Amino acid sequence: QVQLVESGGGLVQAGGSLRLSCAASGRTFSQYAVGWFRQAPGKEREFVGAISRSGGITEYADSVKGRFAISRDMAKNTVALQMNSLKPEDTAVYYCAVRFRTGRTQADFGLWGQGTQVTVSS
Repeated sequence: QVQLVESGGGLVQAGGSLRLSCAASGRTFSQYAVGWFRQAPGKEREFVGAISRSGGITEYADSVKGRFAISRDMAKNTVALQMNSLKPEDTAVYYCAVRFRTGRTQADFGLWGQGTQVTVSS
């Protein structure tokens, strides 16, 4: 099927920017909508945003709206999460996943990647 791999995480100061990438291996995943989630220690995994199959439609959680942007590059078979104006509360492991159906719960997604750590210092 499709394997997803996240990359681009790291340490950044509050107010800084970071760009994460979700890459598909094996086959193209342009036929799938893709979402981003994040999970901080001791907290539940939460929805960050998602992008449609064609890349023409995006949606975001209120907590990141206006700061984060999701895009996809069909030629590179990747989905990016551009994170600007980062806050300490953005610190988490970030995951990408394929969207099986409409909705923002974990049950609406699958084929999770391994995750990449994002740490924002104050």
